[in-house]
Amino acid sequence: MSDKQPLLLVIGGPTGSGKTAMAVRLAEAMGTSVISADSRQVYKALKIGSAAPSDEELASVPHYFVGSLEIGEPFSAGIFATQASQLLTEKLFVKNPVQIVCGGSGLYIHALLNPFDVLPEVPQTVRKALIEQFETNGIEVLKDELRQLDPDYFNKVDQNNPQRLIRALELIKSSGKTYSSMLGQSNNSLPYRVCYLAIDLPREKLYHQINERVHRMIASGWIEEARALIPNRTINALQTVGYKELFEYFDGKRNLDATIELISQNTRRFAKRQLTWLRNKENVRWISPDTATEELMKLILTNK
Repeated sequence: MSDKQPLLLVIGGPTGSGKTAMAVRLAEAMGTSVISADSRQVYKALKIGSAAPSDEELASVPHYFVGSLEIGEPFSAGIFATQASQLLTEKLFVKNPVQIVCGGSGLYIHALLNPFDVLPEVPQTVRKALIEQFETNGIEVLKDELRQLDPDYFNKVDQNNPQRLIRALELIKSSGKTYSSMLGQSNNSLPYRVCYLAIDLPREKLYHQINERVHRMIASGWIEEARALIPNRTINALQTVGYKELFEYFDGKRNLDATIELISQNTRRFAKRQLTWLRNKENVRWISPDTATEELMKLILTNK
């Protein structure tokens, strides 16, 4: 591979599909590292609720952007893309010409692979008006407006995350363009090749794995982890599936069984949106999680 550019292997897929396990076994086989493209796994305090790699997985291969920040420290797709790009070009590709990025945050992966997407400046008045609209009228008003202005992105976004909705709307209002068209800009000047794999599972099997994983996370201490985060419950990293429902459980809104069922249901819905996002991406190769390591390595190393 010395006569070629380095190769970045991206492993995507819906939550609960087995991305982490596949990334780790490939990294072990190829003697390389794993970069986590996940907006929550980067926080040390969210280990259980973010389904971060296990201690054994972390010990088996080098990981980056896992448990590296304290809760409340700023992190975004732009910060990730800048730091991960620098890490790859200045350090990791020097060690091994094949590196792995693994994660379910489509915006983070997109930002890394499209570093020259130009997003408009947003006037403070636009952002302030949207925040006031949300605080006064609730999230449904944001949903309705985004559905009308950019139905393509509306079908992909986490519709229960007000920060994501506000971000899309402020960019649309500031530019006069749809947010999905901004994300669709392409960039061909990366200093490495990209092989984008996505894990494909039958819907029933994926949903079964999601349900089982939620129960394992509860048994592993997720309730205690979330309870310790109550003072931070309003920060962006906790406005996500799982923590929101647990905070409502602590408030007495529903019992534990109903909370677990709601987390499972909302996680399944989130997985469906992730699949929609991935199926609209070009140059994604869909693979089974049971594909043998040797077969995957052959596919990767012959990537053009």
